Amino acid sequence: MYYTYIITCKDETYYIGYTSDIKRRINEHKIGKNSKYTRARGFKNLEIYWSSNSRSNAMKLECFLKKLTRLNKIKLINNPSLLYDKYKVDDKKYRLEVLDEL
Repeated sequence: MYYTYIITCKDETYYIGYTSDIKRRINEHKIGKNSKYTRARGFKNLEIYWSSNSRSNAMKLECFLKKLTRLNKIKLINNPSLLYDKYKVDDKKYRLEVLDEL
């Protein structure tokens, strides 16, 4: 399983990434390990994440999300169904995960 995620940094910027181990990766962001971006800006919160069965799909979603404007990222965080409804991303390839599972 692979995951694509959006986190908020302490300076209110967003970091988007993908990983095969979401718990490990979020902990790395929290302690400032393996990401210059979040180490410099500080981890604040995991906003949302999706799972997919392939690394390729996770990377494609990461690339797509990084191209969104800040405003559209905020809209997506507040209304995750926009990914499928507005942006027409294939809902068979990605599953929105519940944050409480971490």
